[in-house]
Amino acid sequence: MIWLRTSVFRFSCSMPNAYLYYNLITGPITMKSVFIGRFQPIHKGHMHTIKQILDKGEDLIIVVGSAQYSHTPNNPFSGGERVMLIKQALIDEKMPMDRIDIIPISDINIHPLWIAHLKSFVPYFEKAYTHNALVQSLLKDDGIILDETHLLERSSYSANHVRDLIRWGNKEWESLVPSGVVKLIKKYKLDERILKVGETKTKR
Repeated sequence: MIWLRTSVFRFSCSMPNAYLYYNLITGPITMKSVFIGRFQPIHKGHMHTIKQILDKGEDLIIVVGSAQYSHTPNNPFSGGERVMLIKQALIDEKMPMDRIDIIPISDINIHPLWIAHLKSFVPYFEKAYTHNALVQSLLKDDGIILDETHLLERSSYSANHVRDLIRWGNKEWESLVPSGVVKLIKKYKLDERILKVGETKTKR
């Protein structure tokens, strides 16, 4: 007779970098993934990624990076404001909030220690998504599984572009951001803050 030392197994699926967790007693175990970004602000490109991750059957931790920064050209919104905007977008899209956590994390500016810093603030996770090349490199170096999603046109669906459009007074930005987020940005005059804290560095 062969005795099993554990009732939980992990084995590779046909999809690269994907794993299926299975418990012999309770059945499939849901994978938990992190999606890391600054979300300055959250836009429809971010939402497209979030939907794809959830559609894979993975529970999601949205990590709001550089959470200590605000009132600067590249980081106009505070960590708390970004959590507010993200939550509104998820609720408006009727996302399964019981499967999503939103956690703001500050930078420590010591790259080799950042992954340990991340892990100390978030629940256990098995896989990661990010559009930031440096963060991708740090995750790979730590042996964390990276996965990808289909991206919308990044020249348009980019937080940098959204902020530039606001600075230029171009209302096109409203079509790139979830409607509930647009309302909150206007309600709390966060668009006015973008105008006050700095000029765009790119050309129109």
